[in-house]
Amino acid sequence: MSYQSLVEEAASTIGRHDTWSGIGAEPVARMRLQNRFRTGLDIARHTAKIMRKDMAAYDKDPAKYTQSLGCWHGFIGQQKIISVKKHFGSTERRYLYLSGWMVAALRSEFGPLPDQSMHEKTSVPALIEELYTFLRQADARELGILFREIDKARAAGEGVTEAQLRHQVENYQTHVVPVIADIDAGFGNAEATYLLAKRMIEAGACALQIENQVSDEKQCGHQDGKVTVPHEDFVAKIRACRYAFLELGVDDGIVVARTDSLGAGLTKQIAFSAREGDIGDQYNSFLDCDEIAEGEHINGDVLISRGSKMLRPKRLRSNLFQFREGTGADRCVLDCINALQNGADLLWIETEKPHIEQIAGMVDRVREVVPDAKLVYNNSPSFNWTLNFRQQVYDAWAAAGRDLSNYERTKLMSEQYDLTDLAVEADERIRTFQRDASGRAGIFHHLITLPTYHTTALSTDNLAREYFGDQGMLGYVANVQRKEIRQGIACVKHQNMAGSDIGDDHKDYFAGEAALKAGGTQNTMNQFAA
Repeated sequence: MSYQSLVEEAASTIGRHDTWSGIGAEPVARMRLQNRFRTGLDIARHTAKIMRKDMAAYDKDPAKYTQSLGCWHGFIGQQKIISVKKHFGSTERRYLYLSGWMVAALRSEFGPLPDQSMHEKTSVPALIEELYTFLRQADARELGILFREIDKARAAGEGVTEAQLRHQVENYQTHVVPVIADIDAGFGNAEATYLLAKRMIEAGACALQIENQVSDEKQCGHQDGKVTVPHEDFVAKIRACRYAFLELGVDDGIVVARTDSLGAGLTKQIAFSAREGDIGDQYNSFLDCDEIAEGEHINGDVLISRGSKMLRPKRLRSNLFQFREGTGADRCVLDCINALQNGADLLWIETEKPHIEQIAGMVDRVREVVPDAKLVYNNSPSFNWTLNFRQQVYDAWAAAGRDLSNYERTKLMSEQYDLTDLAVEADERIRTFQRDASGRAGIFHHLITLPTYHTTALSTDNLAREYFGDQGMLGYVANVQRKEIRQGIACVKHQNMAGSDIGDDHKDYFAGEAALKAGGTQNTMNQFAA
């Protein structure tokens, strides 16, 4: 619908009420445009369609992978997407990620917590809602700037400019992008997963990422002590998420099935098996077992059969059972195939290092069964990217017989290597990792889980060192404000970013000439007009 049509529609509505003479049709049209998404479900339906379109595009061309950065506050997410639009002119194939790790560490009422599902489950949908509140406000702010420019052009009689500005409004690209949201291991049983999934979808999430760990034993994907569940238990939670999407009318909703099996050596349960070779039997086939000697005491033990043998799975004092060493990759492949065959849309394989061939080796096996299998991959800050890739180059050079006498493999993180040929090649591999992995290893979506956790700590450390040191106020001005101005960071006008100009527009609508506005000549934000 054109801008003028929206104005005319509003005028028609107002015209049917004699006492509404003080209501302007154009302000109504503008306010509707600034509030395009009325509910979280509107957002979830809109963004799910974006993800489905992007997934189809990736299937045709793996160069069209998608990316996101993790967020722990609505403002952080808002600024990421404002920056994307500023630098690239489009939000295409750029999303946001909501990390359970960051919710636990930064949003819990208990204070900082480890990533073990101990934080309040309601804090997750609350953060989703907060993210979209800030993204919608970014729309309102940017459209408000365009509306003011339209008024200026109209007042100056610049019809061509006004028409161009209206065209921009009518073709406006929203800041509202998909959020892939971490539901951990579901925070309980399948019913608990379903209830939380509904809350997250109602807040706007179009994609839910769920992992195959035991809910009450859940660990961060890059820590030890992870415990997985049998496939049927995990499939029940995948179905719970799908039912939540369908109940709420988000038919395109995305379920991301994450397997932690590569680093998980334990299970809490032995899977039920009705016949040899079924999914339960396959799960149990990876258990580390001892043969039962004739006459051996087995009171209280659980036994399983393999062929003609009766075996005792090794049970720890914690009552957990352990898998055989070296079976992680095989278990990951089985997890992935079973998840995709039972309703998951995307996979997530949690790895201990960023190694393309390791990931591709598993994905190739999955794709023998499910040819269009696609991954979401965690470009994790838990990896030492510099050391990992320098060691990968070192190993490749060693295999090729190159001279490595100037390098010590265990000390490659040292600054002394920064300008060496090995470090340059490693950095190039890091730079192209997302592109190369998407083409070779089936990665549709790359994300960094905790980027602003680290950037906040780093920038705060730098500011504290300068401001409380010899540089004093110059530490802030030179390293923050001056850069904001010269890089065109919108937040340098922090009053505008917080909505003061939107408030002034509303004062105009509501009070007319009697409006007491904040944006007059005495507003110090005018110092940044240039």
